[in-house]
Amino acid sequence: MLRASPRFVLVLVASISVQIVTSGAHTISAPPVAAQVSWAPEEPGQGRLFVLRVTPADGESVSAVRGTAAGETLHFERTESGGFESLAAVPIGTEGSMPVDITVVYGDEREEELSPTIPVSAGQYRHAELTVAPSLGRPLDSEQQARLDRDRTRAAEVSRQAHRSPRLWTDELVLPRDARVTSGFGDGRVFNGQVSSRHMGLDLDGAPGDTVVAVSRGVVALVDQFLLAGNIVYLNHGGGLLSGYFHLSEQLVAPGDTVEAGTPIGRVGATGRVTGPHLHWVVRYGSTSVDPRSLPGLPGVR
Repeated sequence: MLRASPRFVLVLVASISVQIVTSGAHTISAPPVAAQVSWAPEEPGQGRLFVLRVTPADGESVSAVRGTAAGETLHFERTESGGFESLAAVPIGTEGSMPVDITVVYGDEREEELSPTIPVSAGQYRHAELTVAPSLGRPLDSEQQARLDRDRTRAAEVSRQAHRSPRLWTDELVLPRDARVTSGFGDGRVFNGQVSSRHMGLDLDGAPGDTVVAVSRGVVALVDQFLLAGNIVYLNHGGGLLSGYFHLSEQLVAPGDTVEAGTPIGRVGATGRVTGPHLHWVVRYGSTSVDPRSLPGLPGVR
């Protein structure tokens, strides 16, 4: 019977110990540094657009970023600095804060889930007292309601198109009219003494026939006559963003036209259910209506 020498046993034990230590060191690794999420402004307001930014950790290769906020798809694009940015929208009824879900996809196919909570500031909205003709204050009949439902369905399709389209809008943004605001976004509408709705657009002063221009680059998604909004033009700016121009006396574009910031698209009018001529201008991120004045980089409105 062979016996191992004490020296051999000592070497064998040492070898086993080294293997155990080496194996343990191989399985212990520092957790990867998470990507950083920031936003601007720091406390976006109710009914306003804001910008979300995702910055990868140093040395990390990110192939894509996706996410959702308030039920709307986020459209992240890579920036020159190597980060990613997307527009996002705060619904007007949001109070206190808003959760956001973001997935960072790394070059090695790892995925990281991030769930920041965005603080939301309260909006300052007024009640606008309106006295209208009795015919405008009456409930809709069945035929009118059917037409209104059809109008809403067509507008909702534009929202879906905006989410399906790549970004078309550019940093060149202009006002559709350089005119005085006559009714602000989010104001309560009091018809004949009763609060009935919120004003989900921005009214700009104008005389019949005054020119209305596109706020930014986009494709004409819809030209139609709506029951309440009258003659309308909807522009699909891509990346979830769309704009609408209501109560026009004349539409100057056709579906499928590509327009740039400042392209004439219509003329001020008083079509639909209105009390006088003006431009009702709407901006939406998907189906979420926002104050047009929150478009990043938009010149000031009087």
